[in-house]
Amino acid sequence: MLLPRWFAEAFLLLISILAYSNAAFIGVNIGTDLTNMPSPSDIVTLLKSQQITHVRLYDANSHMLKAFANTSIEVMVGVTNDEILRIGRFPSAAAAWVNKNVAAYIPSTNITAIAVGSEVLTTIPHVAPILASALNNIHKALVASNLNFKVKVSSPMSMDIMPKPFPPSTSTFSPSWNTTVYQLLQFLKNTGSFFMLNAYPYYGYTTANGIFPLDYALFKQLSPVKQIVDPNTLLHYNSMFDAMVDAAYYSMEALNFSKIPVVVTETGWPSSGGGDEAAATVANAETFNTNLIKRVLNNSGPPSQPDIPINTYIYELYNEDKRSGPVSERNWGILFPNGTSVYPLSLSGGSNSAALNDSSMFCVAKADADDDKLIDGLNWACGQGRANCAAIQPGQPCYLPNDVKSHASFAFNDYYQKMKSAGGTCDFDGTAITTTRDPSYRTCAYTGSLNANSTGGNFPPNALGPVSPLGGNANALIISSYHIPLLAPLALTLLQLLLQH
Repeated sequence: MLLPRWFAEAFLLLISILAYSNAAFIGVNIGTDLTNMPSPSDIVTLLKSQQITHVRLYDANSHMLKAFANTSIEVMVGVTNDEILRIGRFPSAAAAWVNKNVAAYIPSTNITAIAVGSEVLTTIPHVAPILASALNNIHKALVASNLNFKVKVSSPMSMDIMPKPFPPSTSTFSPSWNTTVYQLLQFLKNTGSFFMLNAYPYYGYTTANGIFPLDYALFKQLSPVKQIVDPNTLLHYNSMFDAMVDAAYYSMEALNFSKIPVVVTETGWPSSGGGDEAAATVANAETFNTNLIKRVLNNSGPPSQPDIPINTYIYELYNEDKRSGPVSERNWGILFPNGTSVYPLSLSGGSNSAALNDSSMFCVAKADADDDKLIDGLNWACGQGRANCAAIQPGQPCYLPNDVKSHASFAFNDYYQKMKSAGGTCDFDGTAITTTRDPSYRTCAYTGSLNANSTGGNFPPNALGPVSPLGGNANALIISSYHIPLLAPLALTLLQLLLQH
């Protein structure tokens, strides 16, 4: 007997919720077009020292995958553009690829995603008709290996497939690619995967002929007269990055697809350029990536999808000196091949992010507050209030002590630090109070503390993908244990029902 379609979709949605219920992350792309490429072991040592927990490879190099074993670093591997035709035409080729490059390394190496090709529609358009077949064949091979819930499959797309991305609300995919993009989106929806987008404000700025100010591309605050507003929705865009991501959401909506999360698989800024590349400077690159990290780790989405954070991979780890083309092509890295920094940058939001939180005032639960009121305030802060409550989940730095006053204090403070400049208060129905004493303890650093990067909440080593494919605030799931059973047993029950039919 076949189960109703709604049942299967509900199960898939529940799995997605369980997989994507954590804070946003910053990852990094690792290109290999270098004269003196560091050894895989040296690269992994460097990544660990920088607390980088997510990386993207452009292939499935065996030496790299072995080096990542037993590190917990989440790895996205890549099917190269040259491999797509064969994999799309022959399911056996897809099965062999998955067995060799994925199944052979799991669970030691934490492979969580496969990028099938890179900007296929705009770089090798003759392969586009077979892209959907390649995606499906790879997914079926994962199903056969029982890895389809752990490893998600998608294909990175260029902003060029959206000819007019501004205003975002009117953005659509190029009609010439509608069939292929529709097949891609249907695949992503059916498999609970995400839309991979390569979004470069650097190119958006340099090709706009002065329409947009440089500060807008660099995440800098704009004066009131220069603020960018979508004339149709009246949504304000504080950065070109957010507008690009929203353009993708609106383009998907134009094809009647919604709530497919966008993951930015490439973005960055070159630190050097030729005579006609004036914007490619060390100062601009440092400003862009520093502000990008702050932006992503605030755990919010673009204006049209505020509850879906934008997981992002910076392009790239090393300057690739063997790349051809303009000077800028060889200067996207945050490191030189010898491991020294091109400019100061903390990918975990460390010292560079401390300046964001220069206040010495904190918001905590009152010692004599009523528990029921605290629970209500906690639910509101982690839900409607959009506080980042990832750090008080089980196993996270601020979970213990596991009591409502401790959890409420963390959530109240996170909300207060983020919203006080916009009128947010520390009250929560009389259950909260401000204090100048830093409530941080052991490895739990409260938002606003000079040691806020030490909680690790900004960089969780968990499943790839944005927080909430439903469009609601998935932080609310963190505190659901005070009211409803955990979702995992429900998922198991649904799975058992599926197996019985």
